[in-house]
Amino acid sequence: MKASIFTLGCRLNQYETEVLSDQLVARGFEILPWGSSGVDLGIVNTCAVTRLAEAKCRQIVRNFVRQNPQAFCVVTGCYAQTSAAALAKIPGVDLIVGNRDKLATDAWLPRDLQKLPFPRQTVVAMPKEDFKVPFVPVTQAISLRANLKIQDGCDFMCSYCLIPKARGRARSRDFEDIVAEARSLVARGVRELVLTGVNIGTYRFGDKTIVEIVDALAAIPQLARIRIGSIEPKTVPEGILDRMANPAHPLMPFLHLPIQSACDRILKDMHRHYDVAEYFQFLNRAVSRVPGLTVGTDIMIAFPGETDAEFEMTCDNFMRQPFTFCHVFTYSERPTTSAARRQDQVPVPVRQRRSAILRGLSAKKRRAFMLKYIGQTQEVLFENPVPGKNVTPAYTQNYLRVLVEGVHPANTLAQVELCGIEKDALTGKVR
Repeated sequence: MKASIFTLGCRLNQYETEVLSDQLVARGFEILPWGSSGVDLGIVNTCAVTRLAEAKCRQIVRNFVRQNPQAFCVVTGCYAQTSAAALAKIPGVDLIVGNRDKLATDAWLPRDLQKLPFPRQTVVAMPKEDFKVPFVPVTQAISLRANLKIQDGCDFMCSYCLIPKARGRARSRDFEDIVAEARSLVARGVRELVLTGVNIGTYRFGDKTIVEIVDALAAIPQLARIRIGSIEPKTVPEGILDRMANPAHPLMPFLHLPIQSACDRILKDMHRHYDVAEYFQFLNRAVSRVPGLTVGTDIMIAFPGETDAEFEMTCDNFMRQPFTFCHVFTYSERPTTSAARRQDQVPVPVRQRRSAILRGLSAKKRRAFMLKYIGQTQEVLFENPVPGKNVTPAYTQNYLRVLVEGVHPANTLAQVELCGIEKDALTGKVR
């Protein structure tokens, strides 16, 4: 039997797709790239963060059904959780699985994969209890960094966000279960693990926090790097900065710290848990304590009521503060959220204009940061070589992308001299 999985959205979705893939391999499936012919099973792991993401989900599902009319089609993920009725209207969908049961393939995936006359739905409310992940310790080698889920759900209830509906309230993964999967991934060749979840800084399992997770993973032989995915402001323990600042510790000097807006009035309307001064106080303390720290952020533009002056304030603060780059998110009305009910929505053309401006500023900021490293030698972890080219992508400890001259084995470390910049990456050669 042959299967393909298409993933939309965040690192957490990417992680869960890898678990699904391993489970299918353990059941005897061959995993083919998306778009391959002769597929018996197609799984679309969806996202609901914006209306555009939802539209793309529907398009991907329709295209799969049209190209593979004989295949069993499963739709899962956040859009399946929040909008199962919309997905059920798409002809050819066989099964809609919510986030609670996404990884329980033994419970919902039939052995015969016979097409169904109408979609069966397995969508229920998200649990509140802490959890384990039914990962399968298969032996297939992994040649890239791997995500490691430690937490799910969120209690912060930002006024624009659908995640509490899609993922439920905050809950943490069993500590020993995390360590067990980490050891399994390292045994398969992984040299770098990225901790992921919805709100990972709120991790609590007994007396364990994210600091204890980092220390437990640091004790695993052959694990060269630990990286923290996106983490909310005011949830970063001081112990995390201590370990990032220690060159002997495998926790890498990288923080992705969403700010969403650098205007206090907008932050208050968003129901964020900090003001601009608090955020920048922590940001500058982190940068001063951790040499070479890269700081990325998320900024949402055109939140309801945001004026041109408030947008310009956010841009100015972004450029003044020690950020390396930002991911720009254009506000999108999410059903059932309080922000979507407001009457002062920003016109779409204004959203598009502001988005383009901020993306340009982010590119400028990233380039300025990279320029500081030209002429330096940095340790990099190689990814898969570019087919047909004499170059291998890699990442520095502080997550700068480097295109390294020559073909080098993935998942290996090397000292590389940084020579220049090509588009959004540094260039380099092995010393």
